[in-house]
Amino acid sequence: MNILVTGGAGYIGSICVEELLSAGHKVTVFDNLSEGHRSAVHPGAPLIVGDLAADSEIDSALARCKPEAVMHFAANALVGESMQNPSKYFRNNVTAGIHLLDACVKHGVQKFVFSSTCATFGIPDRTPIDETIPQRPINPYGESKLMFEKILRWYQEIHGLSYVALRYFNAAGASQERGEHHRIETHLIPNILKVALGQKSHVDVFGTDYETPDGTCIRDYIHILDLAQAHMLALQFPGSECFNLGTGGGTSVREVIAACQRVTGRPIEVREQPRRPGDPARLIAGSDKIHRTLGWAPRFQSIDAIVESAWNWHLRHPDGYPD
Repeated sequence: MNILVTGGAGYIGSICVEELLSAGHKVTVFDNLSEGHRSAVHPGAPLIVGDLAADSEIDSALARCKPEAVMHFAANALVGESMQNPSKYFRNNVTAGIHLLDACVKHGVQKFVFSSTCATFGIPDRTPIDETIPQRPINPYGESKLMFEKILRWYQEIHGLSYVALRYFNAAGASQERGEHHRIETHLIPNILKVALGQKSHVDVFGTDYETPDGTCIRDYIHILDLAQAHMLALQFPGSECFNLGTGGGTSVREVIAACQRVTGRPIEVREQPRRPGDPARLIAGSDKIHRTLGWAPRFQSIDAIVESAWNWHLRHPDGYPD
């Protein structure tokens, strides 16, 4: 297929572009480079530098590359920032997304794959979190993603735009060539590995008194290559649907730190901090629906394998991407 990838210079988008090209698809990247990196874009994918906030720029991009499908990764994704600046999140994640949808309708795009999030569920009633659990976001980031899911349903009903929304849990790991480099790093694994690299003195553990076996939060870590595979399967799905995307297993903060120590062979200094407001004790995906419907299954179930792929990339790129 001929595919346009928004946010294709970012962590998840760039690795999905790499996998799409390996599978024989034709790919064009659209990114404003505010969060992404020019050097993260695969050389086989032309880069259009543009902003979804300018509807004329995305309209021009679709007119130029004439995609059959769009994968939409471009978004702001810092929960804490969304609580301080909700306007930024609703403008960029909702309004700019509508510009993209309007251009898709105008240019006859057949398929839309949306990068959503488990943050649409807020604090869940139970775990594992399957698609039947009520979505009650507790921050503007999660609310903005849920709003866009609802908008997609109406564009499908009114305009016939087929879509798949994939609600990620904790994306982690790296491919051989591309990895995780955020200008503001909030994710646990890269922050632990910065300690192993000598770039940080310690890693903070927020909350050690949760009702979990070791007192720290449990999360569902999914390897970035497994996540990319789910996107490619979504392209083939004939209808419109939302899927939760995780391994169905959970790893605590202390267990992740222990895995990083095993993989790197280096000590990791830990400093215990109070809980952060709104952090649930457990977030684990119920992914039976995507297993049944798309035949997707994660290849990387071991936290050590996920950490090892990330560590190998960080060793080769200790300062991340150059631009």
